[in-house]
Order: sequence, then C-alpha cells, then structure tokens
Amino acid sequence: MTGKALGRSGFAIPPLVLGGNVFGWTADRAASFAVLDRFVEGGGAMIDTADVYSAWADGHKGGESEHMIGEWLKVSGARDRVLIATKVGMMSGGLQPDRIRAAAEASRDRLGVDTIDLYFAHQDDPDVPFDEVLGAFAELIDAGQVRAIGASNYGAGRLAEALRVADAKGLPRFTAMQPELNLLDRDQYEGALQQLCVAENIGVVPYYSLASGYLSGKYRSIEDIGKSPRGFKAKSYMQGRGPAVLAVMDRIAAETGATLSQIALAWVAQQPGVTAPIASATTVTQLDELLGSMTLELSADQLAALSAA
Repeated sequence: MTGKALGRSGFAIPPLVLGGNVFGWTADRAASFAVLDRFVEGGGAMIDTADVYSAWADGHKGGESEHMIGEWLKVSGARDRVLIATKVGMMSGGLQPDRIRAAAEASRDRLGVDTIDLYFAHQDDPDVPFDEVLGAFAELIDAGQVRAIGASNYGAGRLAEALRVADAKGLPRFTAMQPELNLLDRDQYEGALQQLCVAENIGVVPYYSLASGYLSGKYRSIEDIGKSPRGFKAKSYMQGRGPAVLAVMDRIAAETGATLSQIALAWVAQQPGVTAPIASATTVTQLDELLGSMTLELSADQLAALSAA
C-alpha cells in the first residue's frame, strides 16, 4: 500500500498506526505476537508505544509494552519492515534533559533497537525550557539513537513556540503531532492546532480514534460496559451526541458495507492534516477489521453527515 508522508519526518506510512498500549496488558505474549504479525502481513508500517505503557495496571511499572514489542521484533525479524514510535515525558522527571537521555536508552534496551524511528515528547513540560528539551533530542539524533521527533498533547501556542525556538537556535523540529481526535472528541485538534499542523507540514497521528471503543458500536447500553476492561471509558459517550453519531454511522455502514470501526477510522484519516489514526487490537479478528479501514474512502456527503452529527 502506498504510504502518505508523515510531515517532514522523512517517513511515509499507510493510513493506520498500530497502538501498542494493550501489549503486555490486555494482550498477553501470544495475543500480542499474533496481532503484530498480522499487522505487518496486512501492510501496516508503524507501531506506536510509550515508556509509560502500562504503568496504570496493577503490578506494572511501565515499559511492559516496549518489552513485548522488543521480544516480538527479536523473534519475528521484522525490524526492517516496521517503524517504531515511542514516547517520553509522563514518568518521573518529565522532559528534563537527563530524563530524556536515560529514558531513550531504557526504551531502546526494552525494544532491542539501536534507533528509535520517531520519539515523542508525551506531554508538554512547561518547567523545562524548549531549548533544553530540544537540545536533548538533538543529542539523541546526532548520536543516531533517534531519527525524528514529535510532540503529543501540546496546545497550539506551545507547539508554535517550540517550532520558533527550534528554528531560532538550529535545533530539531517536532515533525509529528499526536493529539486526541475522534468523532466525539474534536476540540483538542480542530481549530488552531490543526491550522498550525497544516501550515507547518507536521504529520498528525491521532490517538483515541475509536473513542475508547465506543465508536465500534459495541457499547450501546450500560449493560455493555462489562464487555472489556476498557469499557468504563465508553460510559461518558452514551449521553449527548454519542447515540446520534452511532445512528449516522449505522446508516453509512448500510451504504458502504463497512463496519463502524472502519468508518470511525476513515473519518479521522480524511481530516485535514491527518496522516494516520492510531488504533489498538487485542485479537487478530479485531485487527483485520481495523486494517479494512485503510482502503475505505468516505464520500464528501458521508464525511459531512458524520461531522454534523
């Protein structure tokens, strides 16, 4: 499948990034390996993870996802077929330069790679000047340990300031952005941030593209919440616009033969500035459905109806 340029990163990827938050958490070794194998077989090219995955789970401390992906890379021999994106900034130490250096080394060790393809600042750290943050990333790039950098969860003003500092001081630019974006959560990206990303050619790879699974259609009532460990997150979408959006998605599903998950991902993929949505799967069956979104092209009328709902 032909890839779309991810901003100025130098990478081109198909319109789906595989989220790694589930690996080593709700997907054990066998399930994780099966999903990762199928993703590559199905034409996928980028896997997204973070050093903090899955520190929220009982008995976990972070790094579980990276370790699982690293084990798979070792067994599968697929390193030259995938791009690895990971993140720093949500663990203790934030984006202090020493923390960035140490975290990058730890992530590379867990992943079993010499180079991280795309390294994200996981969240803004206003206590650390941008020249220090970008300077630490520059050291990693110069050492061949990181190829490109991105920002996640940054507002438009702070991202613009980071770009200004990078240009003024000859430091590397953030070339990718990872905001929250789905049919029901649009405020973080739409508006100033979207305009900035388009103007500065920053590749956008949004997370929560399925609204914690709500847009898959499997959580239509309170009784459905127990279907998944992550089901509780979908409860908030059952009020307000959620049911109306599902109704439009149901109509488009009947028109196209696509599933609701595929429609939700295709809507994100076709938004201005977006390179590819991120979505995760714990089974090959789930992944095969997600892969189907890569070839779904919604019409202008369908996009408009979804956005209006």
